[in-house]
Amino acid sequence: MNLYDFTVKAQDGSDVSLEQYKGKVALVVNTATQCGFTPQYQPLQEIYDKYHDQGFEILDFPCNQFGAQAPGTEEEIHTFCTGRFGITFPQFAKIDVNGENAIPLYNWLEEVGPFKGFGKSPAGLMMSGIAKKMDKDYKNNGKIKWNFTKFLIDREGNFVERFEPTANMKAVEAAIAKLI
Repeated sequence: MNLYDFTVKAQDGSDVSLEQYKGKVALVVNTATQCGFTPQYQPLQEIYDKYHDQGFEILDFPCNQFGAQAPGTEEEIHTFCTGRFGITFPQFAKIDVNGENAIPLYNWLEEVGPFKGFGKSPAGLMMSGIAKKMDKDYKNNGKIKWNFTKFLIDREGNFVERFEPTANMKAVEAAIAKLI
């Protein structure tokens, strides 16, 4: 399986085949509008602006599963993101990334993209504490731990790398640049 095998919902509820992104480098991100990591929309948009013309896409999936930090309708979320951060990359319908209602795309990403930790930064240590409260075995499974977990996909639709929300955005950009 790869990215192109999945169909997701657009903001309006219509089906979108991810095959339309064939041949592009993609970054799949679960997002939230009221999260401490929400300011990552700015560097994400900057990376998108820099590499989009070279075949790069960001696929934004709002998710309200972590602290209810993505309230509102798809339209309200999109209005916030375009107004506050000027995002121009594709934003899809709100989804679940974990549990029985998780969309198949995220079931696949969790399977192919193992969790490797949050790092030792203050934010990483804070997130480790939060994750442990939610799932005592969090270190040993691929479940999404929080908003702004990113999955890098190559031009053939294959998983390349997983970045936790605490990852340095310059490291994310460097990994993208290697694939462009």
